[in-house]
Amino acid sequence: MTQRRRPTQVDIARAAGVSQATVSLVVSGGQASSQVAEQTRRAVLDAAAALGYTVNTAARSLKGGRNRMLGLYTFEPVFPVDQRDFYFPFLLGVEEATAEFGYDLLLFSSVGTGERRIYSGGINRLKVADGCVLLGRHIDRADLADLVREDFPFVFVGRRELPGAELSYVAPDYVGATRDMVRRLTDAGHRRLAYLRPADHQEPTRDREAGFRAGLADAGLPDQPVHEMPDDAVTTTDLLTDLLQRWRADGVTALLVEPSEDDQTVAALERVAAAAGLRIPEDLSVALLGDPAPSSSPSSAASAASAAVTPSGRDWTRFTLPREDMGRAAVGLLLEILDADDGPRRLSVACTPVDGDSVGSPP
Repeated sequence: MTQRRRPTQVDIARAAGVSQATVSLVVSGGQASSQVAEQTRRAVLDAAAALGYTVNTAARSLKGGRNRMLGLYTFEPVFPVDQRDFYFPFLLGVEEATAEFGYDLLLFSSVGTGERRIYSGGINRLKVADGCVLLGRHIDRADLADLVREDFPFVFVGRRELPGAELSYVAPDYVGATRDMVRRLTDAGHRRLAYLRPADHQEPTRDREAGFRAGLADAGLPDQPVHEMPDDAVTTTDLLTDLLQRWRADGVTALLVEPSEDDQTVAALERVAAAAGLRIPEDLSVALLGDPAPSSSPSSAASAASAAVTPSGRDWTRFTLPREDMGRAAVGLLLEILDADDGPRRLSVACTPVDGDSVGSPP
């Protein structure tokens, strides 16, 4: 089997059939290596050469042969951030957990403009760290595949799939949270629902749609309409205007909306509903499958994670992500991987339902 991860002294010990202590004596060189029999020393060196092991002189004296540095890389341009940024609580959780575990944190930002890539000139720049936390919606899967081939330790914040590989991640339970939101609407008496989703087909959106269909099945309801929202505001407004007429004719009384990155779907829905004389929630209930961007900068990270008041002043019924906790959990999983090296780890984190003022009984 091809060795992909950066080989360690443990790997050499297994390959040479000796103890890690023996390997440490050999690779340390100097007077200590003379204590090992020549045949054993040669076996260790041959195994090290076959595995591509190189001594990291900066880390050799540290516990576990590590630099005791963790990396944080995002596929989104989030540095510098302000309190309103969606990613700020993730960054805060990663920073706090890294410090608590006694590690330094390196923030990686891609060089140049355009699509963000980990490999600059074919080189994995993350290797200066022992492992890395990754986050971002617009990922480069080729980079993830290269990290897997190298067996570089990383944990993604959010569920990510890669054909032929298992990735480590901490992810919100979008399936369960969306399923519970459908149950809340059906318990309130709604029988005709519609779901508005982005058109990018990313894992978070697919998980929400799976939860939507599971909730309908729980309620004994047939399939309900799912609509993909375009990327530009003008087209979104035009489409919602047409859909609203169709929903009124079909008796749709409740919508589930996945907020877009810039929340243009939520804002357009408010405008279109107001223009049509529809009141939320008296005429149409609306539940958000996540947090919209707050309308103003909150005063703390906690309020940044929970605020969901849009420019209209509405407090949406929704569920919220425990983003700071997810950042902390990602660091914990990464350190488990570094310590155990026994395969990928995955953690699903429950979302928190939030009562707003956008859901009521059907008219």
